Amino acid sequence: MHKYIIEGGFPIKGKIKANGNKNAALPCIAATLLSDEDVILSNIPEIEDVLVMFDILRHLGSDVEKISDHKYRVKTNDIKTSELPAEICGKVRASILFAGPILARTGKVILPPPGGDVIGRRRLDTHFLALSELGARVEIDGVFKLTANKLIGQDIFLDEASVTATENAIMAAVLAEGETILSNCASEPHIQDLCNMLNAMGADISGIGSNILKIQGKGKLSGTEFNIGADFMEVGSLIGLCAVTGGELEINDADPHYLRMTRLGFNKMGINWQQDENSVFVPSNQKMKIVADLGGSIPHIDDAPWPGFPPDLLSIMTVVATQVEGTILIHEKMFESRMFFVDKLIGMGAGIILCDPHRAVITGPRRLRGDSLVSPDVRAGMAMVIAALCAQGQSEIHNVYQIERGYEDIANRLNSLGARIKRVKDE
Repeated sequence: MHKYIIEGGFPIKGKIKANGNKNAALPCIAATLLSDEDVILSNIPEIEDVLVMFDILRHLGSDVEKISDHKYRVKTNDIKTSELPAEICGKVRASILFAGPILARTGKVILPPPGGDVIGRRRLDTHFLALSELGARVEIDGVFKLTANKLIGQDIFLDEASVTATENAIMAAVLAEGETILSNCASEPHIQDLCNMLNAMGADISGIGSNILKIQGKGKLSGTEFNIGADFMEVGSLIGLCAVTGGELEINDADPHYLRMTRLGFNKMGINWQQDENSVFVPSNQKMKIVADLGGSIPHIDDAPWPGFPPDLLSIMTVVATQVEGTILIHEKMFESRMFFVDKLIGMGAGIILCDPHRAVITGPRRLRGDSLVSPDVRAGMAMVIAALCAQGQSEIHNVYQIERGYEDIANRLNSLGARIKRVKDE
């Protein structure tokens, strides 16, 4: 295990390239199982979750080759086993994404409970609702066992707009017999990437980007070469970091067209940027002042399914709000325990009232003090890095494995922009 030793108070300045979207890479890796031909994926982030997914592919019999940095070739002639390894699956929640493609190709999958972030209850019911509608039989006895003689397209209304359940349903439906209509499905950029990749493999998916998808099942998919889009969560994190440290940053390959709701959230805190088709430029002259709602009411930022404000950015926005003049409400509606990390920010000097597990009222600006912190999950961990970099004095962040599951080589990349982070063994 490693920890970060961070010296705060140094502005972030320079240029950086956005990495590929982790949440697109993971389902696209699982989707390589839907073809027995070569699938080449580019712009893959070199992070722990990705490496675990490739390990699972190898266990299943796939040939995985790293062609170059961020570029991999996967070929799966045959899926040698329908039972996923419990030890490896326990490291990453995205292991659940293998259910759809394995079921579609072999008619059977045995899946242990997935791992991942500890941010409250994260129900799996919607996955099994969708797959059972397509013809799967579901048994639960310590593990999840799904079997199907044949998958047949159906008109399916999901009981929640779950990202991973939508992805599982899509991957099963592309090889099902007939037409599938998925309603109330999630439509995030990573789902759009998955759909576009599958269409490049010969699938027939329409309605991409909406919450109703129509999928014409195919008997077989081909190989393809696909480039993963930018990680808009990383881009949002970098924008927030630049603002709170008083820096100036150019983010390239950022896919700015996915940042419209993120911009509205930052605008409420007096933070803005310029952008073109490819890049984002965050200037140093930010207002850093809360913009009141009409009538002078305290504004709020709350998460919602796409195109609402991304839930994974709320932890980042919470830290940013501590450095902004005024009062704002952060409302986390989608996960039960994600706001509990604010206790650590309060210990650093932040002006936060945690109203309940979902709502925090933040008043700033408050100068944060360095502290000893433990990363509970990917996004809260990155929020702690941002807090430490704008704090006075030295901080230590433990359990940085959680951060590095989602942010590639983050210490070195931020150091190249003027941060002072040491990554050392945690004794």
